[in-house]
Amino acid sequence: MIAKYRGFVTLCRKEIQRFLSVSLQTVFAPLVSTLLYLLIFGQVMPEGASGFDALSYHQFLLPGLIMMAMLQNAFSNSSSSLIQSKMYRNLDLMLLSPLSPLAIFLAFVVGAVVRGLMVGVAIAVVASFWVPMPVTHLAWVIVFALLTTMVLGALGFLAGLWADKYDKLAAFQNFIISPLTFLSGVFYSVAILPPIWQTATWLNPFFYMVDGFRYGVLGVSDVSPWLSLAVTFGFMLVLSMVTVSLLARGWKTRR
Repeated sequence: MIAKYRGFVTLCRKEIQRFLSVSLQTVFAPLVSTLLYLLIFGQVMPEGASGFDALSYHQFLLPGLIMMAMLQNAFSNSSSSLIQSKMYRNLDLMLLSPLSPLAIFLAFVVGAVVRGLMVGVAIAVVASFWVPMPVTHLAWVIVFALLTTMVLGALGFLAGLWADKYDKLAAFQNFIISPLTFLSGVFYSVAILPPIWQTATWLNPFFYMVDGFRYGVLGVSDVSPWLSLAVTFGFMLVLSMVTVSLLARGWKTRR
């Protein structure tokens, strides 16, 4: 039991140190790109584009951009780390260790959560100097930040498990993660969309993550935060169960 615990902590530490060793790429680059989104879209979009009269577009946009950055970085961390582990056969050694498939999965998710939260906090701190961001419901902010980074960490682990080379991983990110992220209400309120696009948005699980986080920050949302919480938690639970089951079966763990 002690060996398993120490192994889990060591693997968590390794995942965190991996992205911190290249923090210019993993933390500061997403910070700069997100601030550019805020600067450009905040200038070109007219007032009232948020769909909420009491909010400026800058205020509406910022929580969505923070969540988008956390989503993308949590996914990138676990997916890139796992495919590297597969390519260099480190995953084989992990599977031969006393660590259970669940412990291995959780360690990768922990690394993804830490990176996602670090990027989100950095963006929030820097952007708050010129965009007012009153945190209306801190508990909701924390819950959705944690759940969302956990979901994308698990999804990144699944993508890394499925992919056997980097171009497959890039395809997963370009054709699944990016469209779901950009069409999740980051840049607009679903209330201003035509009915057919509202329905499409409601089928996107990323929408509930963004909308729930925005409710925590601004106190406004397109759907009930409880519905967003239920969808996000359910998605995380199902995704985690499927991924751990595939890892335990040894699905695509060797190149």
